[in-house]
Amino acid sequence: MSVATFDPTRISVTDAAAVHIREQVARSGRHHLRLGVKESGCNGFMYVLDYIDAPADDDRAFPINADVAVYVSEGDLPMVQGTEVDLVTEGLNSSLRFKNPNASAHCGCGESFSIDGSGT
Repeated sequence: MSVATFDPTRISVTDAAAVHIREQVARSGRHHLRLGVKESGCNGFMYVLDYIDAPADDDRAFPINADVAVYVSEGDLPMVQGTEVDLVTEGLNSSLRFKNPNASAHCGCGESFSIDGSGT
């Protein structure tokens, strides 16, 4: 995994996650990935991943490589900026994990998070 300087204004993706995202985007038949959040879960918000062909007008691009980018809407960006996306493998299962410096708490199952003043 390459080591990058933390930038709180960006979304960063580890090398392992980048390979996984490129493969999943190709399998989906789409061109990019959108990272978003929605109110849900036991702690306030959960991450939402959508495969897209083209960004929306209010999406901000975070390139992974020349072919694939992660997009985040301007509305969701304050909750996820500075997040590092990593691929974690446990046994036979692999999943993307989000290291979000804005999250003040996470639920026990790891599916949701809260931001100061937003959680239950």
